[in-house]
Amino acid sequence: MDFLANLGNGFVIALTPGSLFYCGVGVILGTAIGVLPGLGPAATIALLLPITFKMEAVSALIMLAGIYYGAMYGGSTTSILLNIPGEAASVVTCIDGYQMARKGRAGRALGMSAIGSFIAGTISLLGVSIVAPSLAAFALKFGTPEYFSLVILGLLMAVYLSEESVIKGLIMCVAGLLLGTVGIDPVFGAQRFTFGLSKLVDGFDFVVVVMGLFGISEILCNMETPEIRDVFKTAIKGLYPTLEDWRRCWASVLRGSLIGFFIGVLPGGGGIISSFASYAVEKRISKHPEEFGRGAIEGVAAPESANNAASTSSFIPLLTLGVPGNSTIAMIFVAFMIHGIKPGPFLIREHPELFWGLLASMYIGNIMLLGLNLPLVGMWVRMLKVPYRYLAVLVVVICVVGAYSVSNSVFDVGVMAVFGVIGYLLRKAGLPSTPFVLAIILGPMLERNLQQALIASGGDLLVFFQRPISATLLSIAGLLMLSPLVRIYWRRSHQ
Repeated sequence: MDFLANLGNGFVIALTPGSLFYCGVGVILGTAIGVLPGLGPAATIALLLPITFKMEAVSALIMLAGIYYGAMYGGSTTSILLNIPGEAASVVTCIDGYQMARKGRAGRALGMSAIGSFIAGTISLLGVSIVAPSLAAFALKFGTPEYFSLVILGLLMAVYLSEESVIKGLIMCVAGLLLGTVGIDPVFGAQRFTFGLSKLVDGFDFVVVVMGLFGISEILCNMETPEIRDVFKTAIKGLYPTLEDWRRCWASVLRGSLIGFFIGVLPGGGGIISSFASYAVEKRISKHPEEFGRGAIEGVAAPESANNAASTSSFIPLLTLGVPGNSTIAMIFVAFMIHGIKPGPFLIREHPELFWGLLASMYIGNIMLLGLNLPLVGMWVRMLKVPYRYLAVLVVVICVVGAYSVSNSVFDVGVMAVFGVIGYLLRKAGLPSTPFVLAIILGPMLERNLQQALIASGGDLLVFFQRPISATLLSIAGLLMLSPLVRIYWRRSHQ
């Protein structure tokens, strides 16, 4: 009964005119960003962080969350019509979605994608609403050793599950941790690595850093490649799936929802891994695997359901443990901090209106997205014809104005430009950005909990292994580190 009462109070907040407005803005922006190839939700949220300074916390977070799960909806449009994923999590949708479009079934592919995403998002939200309060109550048992071990595990999972190699992920994780040490020691108050610059006493402003890493670098990468956006010339009709389509896809949607939900909870999981995993499962268990890659509607329904479920469930570790699991959730974590709210186990107790209002708004946002994606497909297709050079100029202007507005400092604009070049070079070198961003955010938390745990234990490192929760988390982290070596040994022993 408490669950229903709390969720009801959340809907009271989410149904206010202001909340509905910002939810609508968020899902429309998210869908547009998902449709337009080249600018993902992490970059968009990074660009909009300065705008949220003057907004109420609930409104800001409702809008930013809407951008995230809205982008998952919109990414399928370009995958199906252009064979270009508008969002990284929609890569798998290209395989069968574009083939359906070539056979004149683009409408059914888009319709199944939208409806499957709605069902998956709703199922995942129910899971979040039930699991999050229980996990938050369990997290109240955490002390400094447990939080240190949790951050270690979170960073290693982000490295292990990143799309690049584990070695590259570890390199970027260490680089992010080092960057996070710039400024003042969180326990002793000593200045470190400021090189006499008063602007660096508080460290690098994270809003400025991510605007460069995601916004500017995205523009630099996209502007050096030729723009090809020829929408496949086919009539978009029959948007609503037939009974035969539903007979083939209902189980795929449910399986994709469950796979996406559980993978989304893992740090470093998210939509990309869940969509690949769900597609692989469907192809393996299908009675007609030869149809996959040639326009199988299950190949659209399963990955789209999975990536939308994952985008919702990825809020669980943020809201209950205070640990972001991917780069987009890290941007939302920063929005919490901007408004002086610390996400974690005390969030439900100290800010119940924000927690339940945000969840309720996601239910409403899913309904809005279903209404947007089916009737407005024609508008999204026309938007694809906007030349990218106009979008690039707009993004650069937003970056410069946003960086300057953080503290009215030209220095911040310079920092943003430098990190834009760094982000560009990282992409060219094939180095993953997610472990880097998460390490910058979680580095101070890691250091603070390490120092406080050692001070409380008199410098005894065994404190991390004498407490059951901490020891379990570190054991899992150790197994993750050893797993690549086990795989190498297994391959060599079976050659």
